[in-house]
Order: sequence, then C-alpha cells, then structure tokens
Amino acid sequence: MESHRLNRRLFVAGLAGSPVLLAQQSVVQDPPPPSKRPPIHEQPPFEEPLAFQRKDAARRVKPFLMSQVRLLPGPFQQSAEWNRAYMNWLGVDRLLHNFRLNAGLPSTAEPLGGWEAPKSELRGHFTGHYLSACALRWASAGDAEMKARGDDMVSELASCQAKLDAGGYLSAFPTELFDRLDQRKGVWAPFYTVHKIMAGLFDMYRHAGNKQALAVAGGMADWADRWTASKTEPHMQEILKSEYGGMNEVLYNLAAETGEDKWARAGDRFSKKAFFTPLAQRRDELRNLHANTHIPQVIGAARRYEISSDPRFRDVADFFWSTVAGARTYATGGSSNAEAWLTDPGHLSLEWKASTHHQECCCAYNMLKLTRHLYEWKGDARYFDYYERNLLNHRLGGIQPETGHSIYFLSMAPGAWKTLNTPDKTFWCCTGSALEEYAKLNDSIYYQDGEGIYVNLFIASELDARERGIRLRQDTRFPDEPRTALTVAETPSSAWTMRLRVPQWASHAAVKINGRQLEGMAEGGSYLSVERVWKRGDRVEMELPMRLTSEAMPDDPTVQAFLYGPIVLAGDLGAQGLTESLIRDRQGPETARAPMEVPTLKVSGKELTEWLRPDGSAPLEFRTSALGQDLAFRPLNRLWQRFAVYWNVA
Repeated sequence: MESHRLNRRLFVAGLAGSPVLLAQQSVVQDPPPPSKRPPIHEQPPFEEPLAFQRKDAARRVKPFLMSQVRLLPGPFQQSAEWNRAYMNWLGVDRLLHNFRLNAGLPSTAEPLGGWEAPKSELRGHFTGHYLSACALRWASAGDAEMKARGDDMVSELASCQAKLDAGGYLSAFPTELFDRLDQRKGVWAPFYTVHKIMAGLFDMYRHAGNKQALAVAGGMADWADRWTASKTEPHMQEILKSEYGGMNEVLYNLAAETGEDKWARAGDRFSKKAFFTPLAQRRDELRNLHANTHIPQVIGAARRYEISSDPRFRDVADFFWSTVAGARTYATGGSSNAEAWLTDPGHLSLEWKASTHHQECCCAYNMLKLTRHLYEWKGDARYFDYYERNLLNHRLGGIQPETGHSIYFLSMAPGAWKTLNTPDKTFWCCTGSALEEYAKLNDSIYYQDGEGIYVNLFIASELDARERGIRLRQDTRFPDEPRTALTVAETPSSAWTMRLRVPQWASHAAVKINGRQLEGMAEGGSYLSVERVWKRGDRVEMELPMRLTSEAMPDDPTVQAFLYGPIVLAGDLGAQGLTESLIRDRQGPETARAPMEVPTLKVSGKELTEWLRPDGSAPLEFRTSALGQDLAFRPLNRLWQRFAVYWNVA
C-alpha cells in the first residue's frame, strides 16, 4: 500500500505554564508504510550463510515495565479477572502430568484432554502458555498466588529435565518426534511446542525473576543448538518447511538477556529463507501459507534486527506487517481464514467466502506483538490505530464473561457465533495465547522517550514512571463515553512532554488542560504533544467524538461492515438454532449445521445516519430505521449470540 506523509510542527502558546504543542501530523489515513529503502536487494538478501554480530538497533520509544502500569475498574480489568478465574480453576499437577510421565516420574493427576491429551503430539504447549500467564499476572497485577504457581511449575520442570538427562532436552513428549521431523516424516509441530515451553520459562525469568527458569531454558537452548548444528543448511531449510514456531525469537531473547551469542547463532538456523527472501524484497507471497506458524517467525526476524541492526530482518518485519495490516485484514483487525492466507493480497472478499473459520485468534495476538516491535522502532501513532482496532474488537471480544473461556476463530460469516473451549478437553493454541493476552492487557497503554510519555490507549489505568518522578492516572469509560481524562499525581519540577494519540477515526478531537481548551489540535493518526512544567493535580481532558462509518471489502464494495469510531458494530441475530454442542468444543461456527437467512441491507444511496440510529437503551447500541427491517446493531465484542459483521448492501 502506497502512502505519503507530511510532517510538520505546530507551535501554540498562551496557556498557563506556556505549554508548547508539537503536533506531528499525517495527511493520509492509512497504516504506516514500510521504511523507504530500495524495493529489491541487489542480491538475494539471504543467499549467504548468516553471521551474527551483536549491535543493538536504535528505538524511538520504549514501553514501561508492566509492573509500572495497573488497570483500574473497567472492561479490561474485568477481562483480566475472568482470565485469572480460569487460570485458578486449572490444576498445576494436571499441567505437569505429561512432563512427569515423559521423564519417568510418577504422576497420579487426571490427564487433560484435547491437544494436551497423553497421546497428542502437541502436549506440553499449553503448560508453556500457562507459565507465561503466571509471570504476566505477577508483572501486571502483583498476583503472588500465580507467581507461586509458576515458581512451583518451574521447579518441577527442572526435575523433569534433570531426570531426562538428555543434554538439556525438556518436553512432554519423547525426542522421537524430532527424529521424525529430521526425516521429514509426518509429525505435529514439536518445535512449535518446545518454543511455547521455552517462552514460558523465559517469561518466568524476565517478568517474575525466577533464575531457575533461565537455567532450564538455557539447557533447552543448548539442546536446540546441538540438534540444529548437526544438520547441513540445505537439510535444515527442508526441515523448516514443516514448522518451527517461534524458536528464533526465544533464542534471540535468551542471547540478548545473557550475552550468549551461541544462542543467537542457533536462532539464525531457524531463518526460513524461502519465506524471508520475498518479504525482504517487498513481495507478498503469503498465499496458502499457514498464518499462525509464520507470524511468529516474523516476530523472530524483528527481534533479530533489534539485537543485530541487520536491515534484512527489519525489511522482513516491516513489509510483512504492512501487507498483512493493509491488504489482508478484516474490519475487526484480524487476518486469515481456515488458519491460512487463501488469496493474493487485496482479495479479501474471496477469502471471506471460502470458509466460516476466519481470523484465528493466535494470529491476532501475534500481530499485536509484532506491532509493538515496529512501533518501538518508529513511534508512528498509526500503528496504534491498527492495535486499538484489533484489541477492542477482536481480542476484547474473545473471552467469555465470568468463565474466562475463549474462542479459536472470530468468524465474519453472516449468522456466525463465537465457539468456546471446554474447561479441560480442548486446549487449542488459541486457548493458550488467550491466557497470555488477558494476563497482560496493561502492556501497551503508555510508552516513553527521552522527552516524555506517550498515551496510546484509552484504558482506565495508573502509570508509575518512578524513574522519571511521574505518576499519572487515566480515568475513562471509553468507548462507552467518547473521552478520557489524565490526572498528574506526581511530577518533577522540570518540563516534560505528554503525547496524546489522536486516532484516525477522531474527526474533531479536543483537549482541555485544567478546564481550558487548547487552541491547536493534531490531525488523526498522529500525536498532540504538550510540553510544560506540570503540577500535581493538573488534569488533561480529551474529547474523542465518534461517528458512524462503513468499511467495504477492498475487492467488493457491495460487502460492507459498519463502525462507530473504532468499534465494529454487528447485527444481533439472536440465538436461533444454537445448541451447546454447536458452541462448545468446535474450533469455529459451522453455520451449515444451523443455517439462517441474513437479509440484504437495501441502503444504497442513503447516508448511514439516515438508516442506523442510536436506540437510546445503552451506549454504542443502534437500530435500523426506515428500512422495513428492525435490526439491532451492537459492539461485536459484547455479542455472544449470532451476528453479522459484513453485510451485502444493495
């Protein structure tokens, strides 16, 4: 997607304290374009063997530690607590059962089912996710009970690793699965699973300070180093055609944390050159690729760039994000159908019609992770326009109230519904990524640079930037109310800059400081930056007016979704034909089993506000008017019956 940018600075003074507004503006309402470099490398960018050298890349912004941000009451804190309830329900011994059996240690726990069943070749993956979630709960909420669970699990996994005595190998299945992978025989994702375990251990170290977890992960890294080093590069590239999950990312993370470059070199062996090369040359060849095993590879490429400054890996991540977010993403922010990209870029309606299993949740989760990397490099507010859309509509709408159970696909099929995991008989990949997602909902609200603080998301929360002597409190009921307010609870005596994201969808945003309205405003997709000597008790109020918009399929203008601000509105179609068996333990909605007729909206030539109006019963709820059809439209993230997001419009 081509995009043009114009940056300028707008200076406005006159308020008490003489704040200076620095408005970085963009004139095109598109995702950030890839960095401006020659579109094709002179030589195939990954033709030669990789040689790792440590050289950290510069970043424009950096996140705060999760321990510095706390959620306040609101939908995000509520989702975090629902997730915590499900975590609490699960028994640690059951999560460790297959590890103990594989190591020859006794276990009397009741086995889990589904993808964690004793015969499943993916067994152990969810335990890794659970470890990450325990660490993230400690970092995000100071949850001592979950930290204690994670610590206990690390200790038990260390015992399993010691009992196996296999050069650091640790898993819930035997190395025979890797023998089959080596021989290119059928096997279900052993490196994908090992990555989840290693990532969980690394998170227990990084977020919860568990040094034993780092030692266990280091042993696993040593094993992976030796296993991959024993293969020729051509043979390893053949192996990578099967799978490898995010092994490159976790090995780069370990190398960066410990200074052990051998683990980065091991990570390089997981660079799938047939996948990376066209991306580095800015060619979208994603058609028919499995989405959830390729997005983590790009996250690994982003991490490789950050610790080496190698521009080839930056180009991979940069272009991949741009083409997926710009040409392969539904209105809700998710991507893929039937776990893959089924078409060429820009042909989303064709993909939409191919299956009812749209938008695997792991893909949405991993795209958010990748977005964080690119945002840190560039500090472009438009990354958070994408992030917000994905977070509010896809991720916030993927966890069931109270139970904490979650979905696999977020279908865009007319008449679809959300299907849920069972408590202990499914354990999909998306069940695991959801456990992590809802344990870290505070991780992207605020960022910082050398001059001040960025406010990127409108979520009720508190920030303790203790190293800067700054504390902020954000009070908001957004999106139910189109505004947010920030109060300075603590501040140094010197000037610093507060940067407020002005979303692309905010047509007439306005800001007041201590009740006095600022005279200037940045354009959508940029930041309004206020530099001043702040005082304790200063209050910044931001109005974020929302309006109704339609968003058509890029290749079919007669198929449209409708939004209010960043919120995707879905038609509430009731519970017709739904049964517990259709909702539970099915990866996606099988609409053919419960067909229903979804009407065409005959609104051609009419303004949205003529036929879709607030119904007054609750915030963000609308009803059709003067159509001869009485349809209720509500935020998709609140619907747990049948719905329609995309409509045929005539």
